Amino acid sequence: MNKKIKKLSNQELIENILIWKKKRDAVILAHVYQPGEIQDIADFTGDSLFLSQQAAKTKASVILFCGVQFMAETASILSPEKIVLLPDLHAGCPMADMAPVKEVKAKIKEMQPITVLSYVNSFASVKALSDYCCTSSNAVKVAQSISKEKDILFLPDKNLARFTASKTKQNIIPWKGYCPAHNLLTKDEVLHIKNLHPQALLLVHPECRPEVCDLADYIGSTKGIIDFVKDNQAKEYIIGTEIGILHPLKKNNPSKRFYPASNKMVCQDMKLISLEKILSSLKKLEPQVKVPEKIRKKALIALNRMMEISK
Repeated sequence: MNKKIKKLSNQELIENILIWKKKRDAVILAHVYQPGEIQDIADFTGDSLFLSQQAAKTKASVILFCGVQFMAETASILSPEKIVLLPDLHAGCPMADMAPVKEVKAKIKEMQPITVLSYVNSFASVKALSDYCCTSSNAVKVAQSISKEKDILFLPDKNLARFTASKTKQNIIPWKGYCPAHNLLTKDEVLHIKNLHPQALLLVHPECRPEVCDLADYIGSTKGIIDFVKDNQAKEYIIGTEIGILHPLKKNNPSKRFYPASNKMVCQDMKLISLEKILSSLKKLEPQVKVPEKIRKKALIALNRMMEISK
């Protein structure tokens, strides 16, 4: 007769994760769209730029990335000598899927001469075709640094491309992709929630639609939103980005109130990571993400340009 395997409590899982993290000489990186209990056990929590910077300079032997595949790929590109773990390989990015490498390659050939600026929310193979990479934190800064001699093909997010174009004098041509979680937020939904909370400031991510951004009191990356709230005196905020960010906002600002612009703004891929999967990944050192060297070397050029500009 088979004995029923006891399911570990969250506290037991956390204790075991900390033991195995030490055994593996691992660092845990978590994006702010991750579930709260995962953000709480991470060594570093933040947006794509901050986590890329941590991946590039960590002395740990193992990088366990609580995020999605393109983030783990970026860690592998920046730290090829490290073991990079992604607890669930199904944690992808629908936006990255909207810029398949064959289509990107064909478009670049068609549009030459062109400068290619790719959002980090893209496959390593697409980064390898790019001249520069950027995140939502530094897209404007990176675009402003590029010579105006050629047009910029910005991929894969059309909304971030349009926002970046509005802040620069560059001629930016957007790709057709978008983030499903951000793009679904409509102007009518925003007007409704603003009517319910008239004193609240509206903070939105630049992956949102232009007509939503037009209503915002502040437009910025996840780090930008977190920093804005920390430094602002207002007591109420409507948050127009993935709902995972509410965890650090509430944790760090207990006297302030936060309302999601829409409860539908959920990235299902980000929610695939769990404490159980983190523990299993550390024990087995699987699943690993390793970018092939030929692609890695090319992608590293674009990422290094971004990192240099962002210093």
